[in-house]
Amino acid sequence: MIVTTSAIVLKAIKYGETSLIVKCYTATNGPVSYIVKGARSSQKKGMKMAYFQPLTLLEISSNHKNKGGLETMRSAKILHPYSSIPVTIFKSSIAIFLSEVLYTTLLEEEANQELYDFIEGAMNWLDGHDQIANFHLLFLITLSKYLGFYPDTSNIEFPYFNLEEGTFSYTKTTSMSVKGEAVEIFKLLLGTNFDELSSHSINSNQRQSIIELLMNYFKLHLHGFEKPKSLRILHEIFQEK
Repeated sequence: MIVTTSAIVLKAIKYGETSLIVKCYTATNGPVSYIVKGARSSQKKGMKMAYFQPLTLLEISSNHKNKGGLETMRSAKILHPYSSIPVTIFKSSIAIFLSEVLYTTLLEEEANQELYDFIEGAMNWLDGHDQIANFHLLFLITLSKYLGFYPDTSNIEFPYFNLEEGTFSYTKTTSMSVKGEAVEIFKLLLGTNFDELSSHSINSNQRQSIIELLMNYFKLHLHGFEKPKSLRILHEIFQEK
């Protein structure tokens, strides 16, 4: 069956001498892994290595056997060309980090159009704006909504946040309850949209503490989740932002 869909590149790895195995999050089928034959060949026309960079937005056509293995990608074109992400180290580092997160979290086998639209819209926002130092923080918080563990904000005025339950409380209820500056800034970001990010002043040390809180939160709620290797590089790049 020939399937044409929009897709978001999550990861590409070399396969054989000239091919790639590419995992995408597709609008029609959720996460799908493809073999892209000849993508690394200088003689290949149509599908190029540059198409399969982290979180690139594509329109692809593929031959689906729907047997749970690799599908064969027949053609690909860039759906929304990025103008700044590929050439701005801050933005490309964010894209690499978020692609690692998404690769390990988007494991369900069904499509989720709302989640797809969120990722696509967020990446287009990142490409078109300059104040992006806190973008990945809000992206992760919003992502938790689609993954089913967005914090319960009904008692958001309380100082403790229970990482295991995703709730706020007046007292420390378990060993997973935390409070402090990171939690207070985390509260500010809850309910914020990307256009409002620039109104929040967050320095590099605060940003690092919030991301650590979020990584622990994700690990508690997602089986097998591990801190992305690119996080260290992201910290270093944004040290002065």
